[in-house]
Amino acid sequence: MEFQKRSFFFSLLPVIASILLFFLKFSLKTAPSGCSLLPHNHYWISSKRIVTQDGVISGAVEIKDGKVFSLVKEEDWHGYIRNGHIVDFGEAVVMPGLIDVHAHLDDPGRDDWEGFPSGTRAAAAGGITTLIDMPLNSEPSTVSVETLKLKMNAAKNRIFVDVGFWGGLVPDNALNATALEGFLRAGVLGLKSFMCPSGINDFPMTNITHIKEGLSVLAKFKRPLLVHAEVQEDVVGESVEDDKNDARLYSTYLKTRPPSMEETAIRNLLTVSENTRAGGPSEGAHLHIVHLSDAQSSLDLLKKAKGRGDSISIETCPHYLSFSADEIPDGDTRFKCAPPIRDADNKEKLWEALTGGDIDMLSSDHSPSLPDLKLLQEGDFLKAWGGISSLQYVLPATWTSGRKYGVTLEQIASWWSEKPAKLAGQHLKGSIAVGNYADIVAWDPESEFDLDENHSSYIKHPSISAYMGRKLSGKVLATFVRGNLVYKEGEHAPAACGSRLLAQ
Repeated sequence: MEFQKRSFFFSLLPVIASILLFFLKFSLKTAPSGCSLLPHNHYWISSKRIVTQDGVISGAVEIKDGKVFSLVKEEDWHGYIRNGHIVDFGEAVVMPGLIDVHAHLDDPGRDDWEGFPSGTRAAAAGGITTLIDMPLNSEPSTVSVETLKLKMNAAKNRIFVDVGFWGGLVPDNALNATALEGFLRAGVLGLKSFMCPSGINDFPMTNITHIKEGLSVLAKFKRPLLVHAEVQEDVVGESVEDDKNDARLYSTYLKTRPPSMEETAIRNLLTVSENTRAGGPSEGAHLHIVHLSDAQSSLDLLKKAKGRGDSISIETCPHYLSFSADEIPDGDTRFKCAPPIRDADNKEKLWEALTGGDIDMLSSDHSPSLPDLKLLQEGDFLKAWGGISSLQYVLPATWTSGRKYGVTLEQIASWWSEKPAKLAGQHLKGSIAVGNYADIVAWDPESEFDLDENHSSYIKHPSISAYMGRKLSGKVLATFVRGNLVYKEGEHAPAACGSRLLAQ
């Protein structure tokens, strides 16, 4: 009898094991993994204002296994739910997560300026679900297969949002097609070059010959070349340098980088951009002008080139749309950047070009540094580090300034999500659409807040941001990356589970 009982027990072991395995799998699937503040990988996000490719709807988005599984309007969606988990944002806006195609995280080598953990926490708190890291300000700069590996290793298990990488086009690789092709095959999403000194020793400037050769290689891979379009004018710069008494005046710095620097650079670029047209020798390549500041002659040249069929896109930044030169206080070097912030009339023209479609998209150009380099005691605009620290604040900054110009939620999504996704080759990002990654931000456009020392800022050095001391509208409530709730009202997911994006 005892033997029979034991035999019966042992015969049940496979059944018991199967049941335990089922519940183990179920618990692993539904329990928090550390990547998300939600204990679900299948749930619904509902809102009265969901920004879709077909306009703003009231309804719900079904999220399953990190992607958008369905999208239904309010009058239909209740019939879809069968005991599902619902995250209800009420009247808040649900929108595709922002894609910042121009951010300097300075990691590895200068992570005391900014690093992947702090920068991507700030991005998540600002509604940014994907950012593309610039190849310079880290040490070394990302200009080869070997330095890309260093960047990749620095990001591994340390990013809270998805991060891709631009590579650098510099004289050392521009004329070496084999090296450049190997670099692109390693996975950089495109290349970035400077037409003036970058301020970083291992990232020297390129000339038109370098750019032309770079475009011919990029054409084979159908990836973009991003260009800092300023050509240095030594005579103007030297005459201003001689007058040290004026170094605390923003107008002094402005004279060192007049609009003609952008205009001359763009004229030179347009001699090779025609090669990107259909049937041209660099067809398939694309020229992208980063952080355009001059909304007059430079913009006019670019509009004509786009009209002729050159493959060109243009970005500007919230700081050029939020501030004007005449309001920058003496010695307040937080506002120093290149190209510089120009006058109020230029700001109006930038808004006109952006809302009219002549400027394609926005980026942060988050360019941090140590406070000692940025906030010099003497307030010297000629010596201070140039760059606006802004990563966490770009959505409310854009919305706060844009309401005066009648900016719509659909425009915000186009400038910050749809068009940046296309530039970076991220075809499953940029819109809330079935099959796309569930990269989503929920935010309250009506909520105002003071950006001061009491505000939860996650960038490494908030004090150097030009936005500190401002009242902004548009509070980010939650950020989802590939379906993971990575940020919710001051709390981040325990684990950094962002993906490193490489071109295929």
